[in-house]
Amino acid sequence: MSGKIEPRTLKGFRDTMPVEASARNRMFRTIEGVFESFGYAPIDTPALEYEEVLRGKGGDESDKQMFAFEDQGGRRVAMRFDLTVPLARFVAEHQADLAFPFRRYHIGPVWRGERPQKGRFREFYQCDADLIGAVGPSADAEILTMYAGVFGALEVDGFVIRVNDRRVLNGLLEAAGVPDRAATVLRAVDKLDKVGPEGVRTELAAAGVPDGAVAKALEFAGCAGRDDAETLARMEALVGGSEKGRDGIAGLRTTLALVRSAGVDPARLRVDPAITRGLDYYTGVVFEAALPSATGFGSMGGGGRYDDLASLYTNTKLPGVGCSVGLSRLLEALVEQGRVAAAATGRGVLVTHPEQGDASAAFALASAVRRAGFAVEVYPEPRKHATQMKFADRKGLRFALTVDASGAVHGKDLRASAAFDAPDAARAVDELSRRG
Repeated sequence: MSGKIEPRTLKGFRDTMPVEASARNRMFRTIEGVFESFGYAPIDTPALEYEEVLRGKGGDESDKQMFAFEDQGGRRVAMRFDLTVPLARFVAEHQADLAFPFRRYHIGPVWRGERPQKGRFREFYQCDADLIGAVGPSADAEILTMYAGVFGALEVDGFVIRVNDRRVLNGLLEAAGVPDRAATVLRAVDKLDKVGPEGVRTELAAAGVPDGAVAKALEFAGCAGRDDAETLARMEALVGGSEKGRDGIAGLRTTLALVRSAGVDPARLRVDPAITRGLDYYTGVVFEAALPSATGFGSMGGGGRYDDLASLYTNTKLPGVGCSVGLSRLLEALVEQGRVAAAATGRGVLVTHPEQGDASAAFALASAVRRAGFAVEVYPEPRKHATQMKFADRKGLRFALTVDASGAVHGKDLRASAAFDAPDAARAVDELSRRG
């Protein structure tokens, strides 16, 4: 027995290779740019919270998937399963120091002990933005406009944001005489894309929901028309005289009109009565981002309104609405589709190390090129020139530069397989800028 530890990762967790990590970080910066253009500021919260802060806030499914344990101090703690529940705790705890309406974004990993499968991991990144302290269609429309802007800025072709309002289905169930079963029905309908109508019917029957209410819920979830106007008309007919349901439909109409006024392409937004979202804390508008070309992945994120979540921690009324990009799943889908560049960078440069003598001139050249905005690395030890060039090619760098004893620079554009020479570092920088 060698005593060596087998190098392996836990099920549902994974390593991220440099090319994918670089693509992910570029996406982070793009998303941050969109959020900040709407006036949102970053915050951060701990990965670990007291268990009581998280438990029961997302529903039974979230509780089952939560990583919870006793720490060294005998405290019951848990790892965050999303970024919204910790936000509610954050706002309640720091409300005296915040200006409301409070606009925040948060990018970070979350953990869920669910069954790993395509696009589903036990550790994954979310990119959230939330508006706290505002109610009504204007706040909802701002979030949806920004959310569409994120996918547009990421150049995710063909994305669709599917929108609904929980008040509509709640109103329908109230009219059907089962308002107390709304959470059960909503969670089951949320699985419609995965298990189909019969799967939803079976789950609700096992939960004791009356057949009539089940039939109403499935009729509602399947009432999408040819366009939003027809869908909303069908939804309105089904809710009948329910005031709650009619309020939800009116809110959807106003929100959609505002989003279109902001210039969002109508093809990127669609009313879908089957969208309910599985987390219990949503109270109004809900939505999911879909990428129809990415089969088998599910939604690429979502969000909605939650007007009561912070009330678990404070008596102050702090309604909120927010969105979340499931970046890990989105990135995996783009990688599968070949839409993530294999090259580490289009402006990457290697300055070779001299095979003999010191590397002072190489370091000076690297600094000059770096100041011009290129990503530059000096090969860290004296090796054969051919070995260093193979490294540059394998890493996917764009240029390789060698400085000789006279200060002249000999370069190669690896993408074009074209060599060039420059009498000094300044001219070499000019040549790189012209080519890159």
